[in-house]
Amino acid sequence: MSKYHLIDLTIHNETWLEHAIARARERHIIIPTFEQQRHPERIPDAIKARLKNVGLWDLNPLNLFRITWKNEPVSFGGGFGGVNYLEYPRELTGVEARIITLIGKWFPTGAHKVGAAFGCLVPRLVTGQFDPTYHKAVWPSTGNYCRGGAYDSNLLACESVAILPEGMSKERFDWLKSVAGEIIATPGSESNVKEIFDKCNELRASGEPLVIFNQFDEFGNYLWHYEITGPAMEEVLLQEMGPLDRYRGLVLTTGSAGTIASGDYLKEQFPTSKIAASEALQCPTLLENGFGAHRIEGIGDKHVPWIHNVKNTDMVMAVDDEATMSLMRLFNEPEGKRYLVEQGVPEDFVSKLDLLGISSIANLISSIKFAKYYELGEHDVIITVATDSMEMYQSRLRELTQERGEFTREDAIAAHARWLAGITTDHMLETRYYDRKRIHNLKYYTWVEQQGKTYEEIQAQWYDAEAYWGSIHGHVEELDALIEAFNRRTGLLDQVA
Repeated sequence: MSKYHLIDLTIHNETWLEHAIARARERHIIIPTFEQQRHPERIPDAIKARLKNVGLWDLNPLNLFRITWKNEPVSFGGGFGGVNYLEYPRELTGVEARIITLIGKWFPTGAHKVGAAFGCLVPRLVTGQFDPTYHKAVWPSTGNYCRGGAYDSNLLACESVAILPEGMSKERFDWLKSVAGEIIATPGSESNVKEIFDKCNELRASGEPLVIFNQFDEFGNYLWHYEITGPAMEEVLLQEMGPLDRYRGLVLTTGSAGTIASGDYLKEQFPTSKIAASEALQCPTLLENGFGAHRIEGIGDKHVPWIHNVKNTDMVMAVDDEATMSLMRLFNEPEGKRYLVEQGVPEDFVSKLDLLGISSIANLISSIKFAKYYELGEHDVIITVATDSMEMYQSRLRELTQERGEFTREDAIAAHARWLAGITTDHMLETRYYDRKRIHNLKYYTWVEQQGKTYEEIQAQWYDAEAYWGSIHGHVEELDALIEAFNRRTGLLDQVA
């Protein structure tokens, strides 16, 4: 067992815990367990009944129970069912391999990062490490995570500070104004992560009572995806795969590297499967130790996240951000959708392409590259994620129209030929031992030199990898027991029964 307390449930502050319980009782806050997020059919019937009168994005504490992949895909009053996912038709992908994506739109806030934020905040709340009557919760992010953190903070009745680059979409900022206590826009775009860290250090030095939940080094982010997203993917695979099918791998743009933790779970269930990490070609940090700015919103880079288990990553690749911009128009503009139908893509599927936000399109491109690289066939299955939908990017479509003019049939033909049918296996690296070590070593400059991590721990991540990363697993029963104890002390579950 690793000596590092990556998810530390041993620290208790009873005074702060009593404050949190009193606040929860006052605001009628019941916290779901991880088990209920994984299996929402186990949520009490009385809570399910109350949710019939609650909108998916409403600022209602009951929506904590909707932090699951299994929400009914409706905007108001939904119940629970199976995992929300789509399989891309071969007429769209141009490959024989089956590519399946989980859909994040049907989480509160329209993105699954609300779950990662829950995984960071709740362990501290139920141990008394975070006092909602005293501390502010600070959410540094390149987009959806700070939205999820501000939302969770609002539901859990604590003050929040959302930090994100000023270049992110207008929709993000407009929505945050109604939810977050404070919004800080840092210089740059999604690739300017150091500026976010610098702002966090400035806040930390201010002496204000705050807790910084940095998605790039918070193991609650890793934990939630390992314990919730990984099993959701496994459930879909077992449901979809026939006797001849083989699960080949998880393909994801890395961002904070939280979601890619689901690949660690899947490798334990499917030991021959692979994990592929993708990034923007304009900022090829994993691939080439590179730098730059790009337009694939939400996948911050120019560093390697502390919570990325690089030793378990089998491939890195880069996607041109122009591909994501062009395909966003192809998938959403009327001429683009008409052309896709002409190319044989089922019309009912084309109508669902707005379920893919910008990084989701990058995940699709990356999955096609993966399928082509390994020459996968009709019985090979790839899984990926649509983190969010076009709900957050309508302003980007308008900006592209202003910049380039209306999207015409000729534009659709060109975008399809170059950026979809023309996807190739360039900018891909199947990682050997020393490739992975090179990428892992990049953590040193950000995390040890700048952010106060230790040399001993970065070495443990690599040389004691099995114990180090394995120590994050297996906390759910203990954590759920703490959540249940918290709920008992509020007495609210008895009132809804």
